[in-house]
Amino acid sequence: MLFIINGKPHYLNRENLPKGNYILVGPHRTWFDPVYYALAASPKKFSFMAKKELFKNPIIRFILNHVNGYPVDRDNPGPSVIKKPVRLLRNSDLSTIIFPSGSRYSDDLKGGAVVIAKMANVPIIPTVYQGPLSFKALFSRQQTTVAFGEPINIDRKMKLSDENQAVVESEMKSAFDKLDKQINPEFHYEIPEKKEK
Repeated sequence: MLFIINGKPHYLNRENLPKGNYILVGPHRTWFDPVYYALAASPKKFSFMAKKELFKNPIIRFILNHVNGYPVDRDNPGPSVIKKPVRLLRNSDLSTIIFPSGSRYSDDLKGGAVVIAKMANVPIIPTVYQGPLSFKALFSRQQTTVAFGEPINIDRKMKLSDENQAVVESEMKSAFDKLDKQINPEFHYEIPEKKEK
């Protein structure tokens, strides 16, 4: 459906995708960028976290359940936020998609992806999306591109100190910037303001 509406997307650096499971991480720019991430890495299949509120809608819940989505309470995450993806990465053929900022309204990275990668012993693949940012904009047939960076391997002996996590997070941010420049050297993304409820 996306191809019909918006045309064929471009994928860069697919050779960076390893065999076996891995974690795609990237800046969260639109509600449908996880769909483009998964399409870009196809035929690999993915699981992903989705805020629990989305599962209240029966149609969205049906879709999420059929694309290996699972709910997470962002206000009170609990241990399952780590245990569930680790278990899937270790015991299934599903890789996972994580947005380290956790939201489209921030670019501050959280450490969950690093912890999950270390515990599951899988690489992190930096990934960026450039293209339409709203459903309406998809119909403009604006060029859509997904680019993959080189794997970031987490040493299983590395202590998960704040300092070590900050080093990996800085490496991810640098990779995002590099990929954005590869796609379009003039690219600049403005973080949207969160609407008041």
